[in-house]
Amino acid sequence: MGKMNCCLTNLVFLLSVIYVVVDSASGYGYSKDPKTGAYKNTNKDFMPPQFSVQGIVYCKSSSNKLSPLKGGVIRIACLGIDKYGYETAPFSVLTKPTDGNGYFLTKLSSQPLLENDGDGDGVKISKCKAFLHSAPLLKSCPFPTDVNKGSTGAPISAYRAVNGARLYSVGPFVYSSQPQKIPPSPY
Repeated sequence: MGKMNCCLTNLVFLLSVIYVVVDSASGYGYSKDPKTGAYKNTNKDFMPPQFSVQGIVYCKSSSNKLSPLKGGVIRIACLGIDKYGYETAPFSVLTKPTDGNGYFLTKLSSQPLLENDGDGDGVKISKCKAFLHSAPLLKSCPFPTDVNKGSTGAPISAYRAVNGARLYSVGPFVYSSQPQKIPPSPY
């Protein structure tokens, strides 16, 4: 009987923790739709209709020397919010390969997403992350690292205004000559 009470107490505790965690989601810009039970994003912070993302990718050699990586590609993954407040499936854009200085710059626009439903209030981009996607086939730097969250996803949040447009910066990101232990990515 003592084991049964202990297990029942643990179960009640676990269920109450789950309820608190789910209920606390409303504090992060989500509220529960009473009709469907689904969580809607009520956060009004969206990415602008057009913005750019820049960064640098390096190669870290076995002697720990950093050098610019030419030909690296970054994946920008974003979440959208539809006109009803529901989160869309993540979508991604690949940058052009980095130049000889390891630099990349990509321009993004949510205009096609906004115009998708005909009335101009379609999907708005709510948040984005940048990930290392690929590097040229080099024996010297084949392994991505999580430096500056290059593998798990660097949030695109800090920006500066350039000619009236937002320019977000991420990284620098690093590929290595040695394998790295990388935590799984949620995207």
